[in-house]
Amino acid sequence: MFKKAIEAKSHQRLSGADRKKLKRTIRDRFPRASDADIDALLPPKAEITVSKFVNRVHLYGVEGNFPMFFDVDGRGSEIFPTVFALWKVPEMLPSFILKGGEVSQFVIGGADLMFPGISIPAEGLPSFLVGEPWAVKVPGNPAPIAVGSTTMSTAEALKAGLRGKALRITHYYRDLLWESVEGHYVPNAGFLEDVVFEDPVFLSSAQVPDSCEGSGDSSNHENDGVDSKEVGESADVKDPTSDSHPTSKTQLDSDTDTVEQVTKAVGGFKVTDNIAADESTTVVEEQHTLSAEDVDAYLDKCLLQALHTTVNDKDLPMPGSTLWSNHVLPCRPSGITLDIKKSSHKKLSKWLQAKSSAGLISVKEDKYKKETVLFSVNRSHLDYLSFKPERRQEQKVDQGGDQAIKETRSPKLLEVSEIYKPSVHVNPIFASVGADTGKLYSASEASDVVFKYIEKGHLVKTMNKSIVVLDPTLCDALFKGAIKKGSAYPTEIHKKDLGSTFVSRMQAHHVVTRGSESVVRKGSVRTIQIMTERRQGNKKVTKLSGMETFLMDADALASELQKKCACSTSVSELPGKKGHEVLIQGSVIDDVARHLVEQYGVPKRYIEILDKTKK
Repeated sequence: MFKKAIEAKSHQRLSGADRKKLKRTIRDRFPRASDADIDALLPPKAEITVSKFVNRVHLYGVEGNFPMFFDVDGRGSEIFPTVFALWKVPEMLPSFILKGGEVSQFVIGGADLMFPGISIPAEGLPSFLVGEPWAVKVPGNPAPIAVGSTTMSTAEALKAGLRGKALRITHYYRDLLWESVEGHYVPNAGFLEDVVFEDPVFLSSAQVPDSCEGSGDSSNHENDGVDSKEVGESADVKDPTSDSHPTSKTQLDSDTDTVEQVTKAVGGFKVTDNIAADESTTVVEEQHTLSAEDVDAYLDKCLLQALHTTVNDKDLPMPGSTLWSNHVLPCRPSGITLDIKKSSHKKLSKWLQAKSSAGLISVKEDKYKKETVLFSVNRSHLDYLSFKPERRQEQKVDQGGDQAIKETRSPKLLEVSEIYKPSVHVNPIFASVGADTGKLYSASEASDVVFKYIEKGHLVKTMNKSIVVLDPTLCDALFKGAIKKGSAYPTEIHKKDLGSTFVSRMQAHHVVTRGSESVVRKGSVRTIQIMTERRQGNKKVTKLSGMETFLMDADALASELQKKCACSTSVSELPGKKGHEVLIQGSVIDDVARHLVEQYGVPKRYIEILDKTKK
């Protein structure tokens, strides 16, 4: 999880109520830790801080000290202690003991722990369930080197013959966790010297087999440039306990060398943090120097770059938010942060309207979704023709780190997409090109079908390539039943209008996906309604309905809002409708909307707000 450096979007102190809630969550999740252990990690009179990252990870620690706990999804359900916390309270978590110290090189290289790399005790494999937090230790050393969650239960592991992945590593010694937080938590040598490194093989420069794969970012380790495999599936690992050299002098020299290596590594981390801090300060100073005119210039440049490289006519019409997030922002120069609010337009809709007035693009306002939609691009515009797009080299992404983040976040992510089913109007078009009429298509896939039909029938006008001549089949598919009686049917249509007209003649569906759960429904996406009204004098209540559309449980949501808004909530069935309504005491309409966006990922355009208390 912490193989790649990420930036914290906020850093703040916990209130008294949040501090109590955090300790209560830790006490429930880690029953092996006593109250004294928790107080040692989070002292009662010390300031506790939380750093929130863009990937929803929350990092908790004592202000000006080490991070002690991190929450994978920010909801308290997947909270783990850091290696620093486990060094202070080693028995907080049950632990797997590696077969040999050399295996630790793979773990601190970012690989997950496999069952063949675990030393099974004489009494047999310990009992555990799926998703339980466990630590990893090397033989003879009480200080854990990694923490993660189990991927299967004991029964499933025995059934699989103790093969496969045992522990998905979320955090390991010397990863980038402490470098990612504002303020930079950097271990000092005194703290590390308090930890007993009894195993001389731990952190030694062991050789890694060439066949190993799956290691994380190796820039923080001594085995740079060498790939490591998931622990236990590598070649034969030599057990260091088999080579016994029982001389106290050799053992003392090994311990001294280990402490010197760790102290030397700490010095290197301090230099790295200073450089990172200087670079971040330089970037921030550079961002503050951008004027409104500079931001406008960057916006125009990025839009033209996107229109040349990524925006295709067959993908139109396109919502303005999609154009901004998927096309304009990826085209911005490296090190530049574009904020539409810092431009002279202040809003995305006004900027798109200005470009439409200039003739570069054509946009319309969707009164139902309350969003500006891009309908066409004028590729003969002078600005478009005079602009020369830049060639950008594709950056190689660390697939291991991205996969770990994706696996962590996928159960929480929400995806909403609009799809379409062929109707009786367009079935002849699909049949003529051999497309399945019972299948669901996206807007771009449906447009591809009609353009394929045009290419097959050579319906493009010879004198004007942007005009399509309508044959009887295509004309009926687009306009039969939509033209008033007595009116003449059109004989041609512009290419830019063809895709949207064809899609509008199909049956609208939508698919909602959250993690592994996916639902396909007819019609357009129904919005979530949040309404505030007045009851019994000046008493206000907030009603929330329609959450089932986005695969949210009403009871769980009511429980979350009760804690977040510090007010009572109740759940009741909607009369005459399928669904539930959450009733919240008080006017908390903004807090509820913000919670749906931040915690459940519901797009703002699918949230409908009505405040009846305002005159």
